[in-house]
Amino acid sequence: MFLVDDEDEQYQENKYLLFNIGKEIYGINIMVVTDIIELQKITEVPDMPDYIKGVINLRGKVIPVMDLRLRFGMEPRAYDDRTCIIIVHVENTSIGFIVDTVSEVKDIRESDIDPPPSFKKHAARDRYISGLGKVDEEVRILLDVKKILEQDEDLKLESIGSEK
Repeated sequence: MFLVDDEDEQYQENKYLLFNIGKEIYGINIMVVTDIIELQKITEVPDMPDYIKGVINLRGKVIPVMDLRLRFGMEPRAYDDRTCIIIVHVENTSIGFIVDTVSEVKDIRESDIDPPPSFKKHAARDRYISGLGKVDEEVRILLDVKKILEQDEDLKLESIGSEK
């Protein structure tokens, strides 16, 4: 289990949790991550998009779970012992993201982040990119969690996973 410590926000501002989906490595700002947990029993909820796998009970809180691979329009993959759920918290909403594997926390300075590319035909994942982080000789796709949650007309997060 992983828990973000709130003590030094400035230290955490440029830190990103890196994870794999397929052959790509994505990152999300560590400031929105509250937990990393192993895959557990997910209760299906009827009438949800296919990428919403259902809900989990995490320490007494019901948390919706989204498979990012499916959200990005990628081929489904069987879950295995490396599959993880990253719990994020944005604007009073907690949600779990199912990812293939979690790799590391990396410091990516703002000066090493380029704006996302602009393409005429937007793939699902392109809409959610906050920037491209340069790490050594490689590029990491940095995601905007808020956009992943906001741009989903089908999913009404206020009905599940929101804190009252």
